[in-house]
Amino acid sequence: MLEREQWGTRAGFVLAAVGSAIGLGNIWRFPYMTYENGGGAFLIPYFFALLTAGIPLIILEFGLGHKFRGSAPLALAKARPGFEWLGWGQVFIAFFISVYYVGVVAWSLNYVGYSFNMAWGDDANAFFFEKYLGLSGGAFDFGGIKTYILAALVLAWIINFVVLYSGVKKGIELANKIFIPVLIAMILIIAVRGLTLPGAVSGLNYLFQPDFSKILDYKVWVAAYGQIFFTLSIGFAIMIAYSSYLPKKSDIVNNGFITALGNCGFSLLAGIAVFSIVGWMAQISGKPFEEVVTASVGLAFVAFPTAISNMPTAPQLFGVLFFLSLVFAGLSSHISINEAAISALMDKLNAPRKKVVTVYCLVAGLISLYMATGAGLYFLDIVDHFTNQIGIAFCGLIEVILIAWFFNVNSIKEHINPISDFQVGGWWVFCLKFITPVVLGYVALSNLWGDLKAPYGGYPLSAVVMLGWSVIAITIVGGYILRASGWRNRELLND
Repeated sequence: MLEREQWGTRAGFVLAAVGSAIGLGNIWRFPYMTYENGGGAFLIPYFFALLTAGIPLIILEFGLGHKFRGSAPLALAKARPGFEWLGWGQVFIAFFISVYYVGVVAWSLNYVGYSFNMAWGDDANAFFFEKYLGLSGGAFDFGGIKTYILAALVLAWIINFVVLYSGVKKGIELANKIFIPVLIAMILIIAVRGLTLPGAVSGLNYLFQPDFSKILDYKVWVAAYGQIFFTLSIGFAIMIAYSSYLPKKSDIVNNGFITALGNCGFSLLAGIAVFSIVGWMAQISGKPFEEVVTASVGLAFVAFPTAISNMPTAPQLFGVLFFLSLVFAGLSSHISINEAAISALMDKLNAPRKKVVTVYCLVAGLISLYMATGAGLYFLDIVDHFTNQIGIAFCGLIEVILIAWFFNVNSIKEHINPISDFQVGGWWVFCLKFITPVVLGYVALSNLWGDLKAPYGGYPLSAVVMLGWSVIAITIVGGYILRASGWRNRELLND
């Protein structure tokens, strides 16, 4: 039987968990969500959601992985054999995210180079969508391979391969001990520079000025819970796998709080950095703030390059810092996403890490070539929507219902309390049994109903079915097939 790896230090685990939670969405999604949903007032439902759903769920997943010493499928199978299919569903979701997420890391790598001479010129929008992506006419109109994106994709996969091949302590832990401190330092530098620009205060006003009328809108509360859930890497096998590598006497509750609060703290810092610069952009361009700020890739690859070009001093330096921060945030998350799948395959097949990592990276890398074509952005948009809004939402919902209602959740509490500095009690169980299922259920069902009413994003039905609904179908069917396939080493189930 293969001996389970362990983290070298508590700090290494926490940095890896925080690195998984901190991703590209912290930099471009959280600020926009706050701005759209009442500014400073949004922080009230946001932190309430953190305390009643985010932290309880992350402690639950840490507890599951640590108690049962296994990846998501193994841990859930140990909890109850019938739960194993859910673990594999989460692994499939992680795999599908992996093959498009690496594309954004590749774009960021390219833009680090472009920052030295600000290659996007006077029209960052046309440069990104037309010249760089070579955006085609549809999801199946590939338009050939873009060699510069391909080269960056290969580099991103090589970094992943080296880190994952090297193992938990010498690979993942060591990488995050470099990535996360450097990432925070870069965002701090950008934030300080942004705050010194004229117009920065107006940007921060848009971000933090509270509109308390929004608190009465239930959609704002749903948005807050959705943001907390999706930002903490909950519900798709990562945190269960990571916690399974902890030593037997590890402070689970504190680790959960530190990871969740560290992720949210970084989100606030990124919001200050982004909106101070966007506020300055609105002032110098004379455009309304609403026309300057955008969500998702438009903020990172259009609005920010435009801002960088107009910076009065050292624009190249801040371009390099910004896109390197995207690279580091993307890599730390991408490594964790891949580890969730690799850990599960190692457990199921009782196979050595190096063999599993090699085969996995080759297969996932080949599929991710889609991101190097002119249809890459369509692939990202559709697969991302279905994996996040339906896949992760329902996997998380089913997980919390199964563990809170059809498993003795108090056994998790009894496992983690004696080894933690402070304990969880009835409030933790109440949140898992009632608050989280209700809110997450509403989010999941609302997303599902929206996609059933009309094809997502106005895409042709064929594209939505092939790249969206098929992902959900593979996740469900694949989960049952792998559950039925048996374990190479059944002793793991009794370990």
